[in-house]
Amino acid sequence: MIELKDRADCCGCTACASICPRKAITMEEDALGFSYPHVDKSKCISCELCLKVCNFKEDYLRSEVAIGPACFAVRHRDIQQVVRSRSGAAFVALSDAVLERGGVVYGVALNAHFLAEHKRAESKFERDAFRGSKYIQSYLGNTFAKVKTDLSNGRQVLFSGTPCQVAGLNTFLGKTDKSNLILVDHVCHGVPSRNVWKDYMAYVEEKAGKRIVAVNFRDKDKGWKAHFESFTFENGEKLIANSFTYLFYLHIMLRPSCKKCHFCNYNRPSDITIGDFWGWERLGIDINADDKGLSL
Repeated sequence: MIELKDRADCCGCTACASICPRKAITMEEDALGFSYPHVDKSKCISCELCLKVCNFKEDYLRSEVAIGPACFAVRHRDIQQVVRSRSGAAFVALSDAVLERGGVVYGVALNAHFLAEHKRAESKFERDAFRGSKYIQSYLGNTFAKVKTDLSNGRQVLFSGTPCQVAGLNTFLGKTDKSNLILVDHVCHGVPSRNVWKDYMAYVEEKAGKRIVAVNFRDKDKGWKAHFESFTFENGEKLIANSFTYLFYLHIMLRPSCKKCHFCNYNRPSDITIGDFWGWERLGIDINADDKGLSL
């Protein structure tokens, strides 16, 4: 049975809750909006599957293709795809390939309250909601179980998430046939608090006296290198700010486990790692001379 003594030892991936045969584990939020496993001892049968499935550790299960990274600078050939994405639209290209084969894609979208949630997409229209960075931890719910069902039904699946989420899914699937599974993680700076984000949005609305109808965690209006969040109000006005971004880079609202992340190395738990290709100008190429974005 899980006995969490230090919250920094839990990344909130939901693998333990997902694998429990008695549904004795639920993910409960703390004051900052981070989810942790809570065990109903009256349901627990001490099978210890929750302990065995945890992959947030130094000797985590790595990708079966762990032969050292091959590094690429990637930009989508369609400049409109790049403009609509945060980097070079590498994720769009990868997910398009899966969808065009009749597969399914799991990624993170913003819900009606502008909170991040993992969703399932079977079309490019549904997948488009996954575009863009979301600088808060996503809600996974029963996503792992859905992935397993799709794989069992012979569907090709692309799952994207933080390295710890990808690692958790990998061990949760266990002996499930993974030949149709593509795991994609991203270069992660840490996951900020959902509740700090909610309070910040409430503050922005109160100060503006208007309701927010759209948010962008990383608006490209000032270029790809610049990092500003933006809010669009019901009257069409747009506010560009950087208060949340400032807190993000101060590291004062990240999940405790992010400070002891086991995945900050080249031995990824995924098949493909994507991110911003910072420092591209030192490569002697002009692929991003327009500052629209480039993927790593």
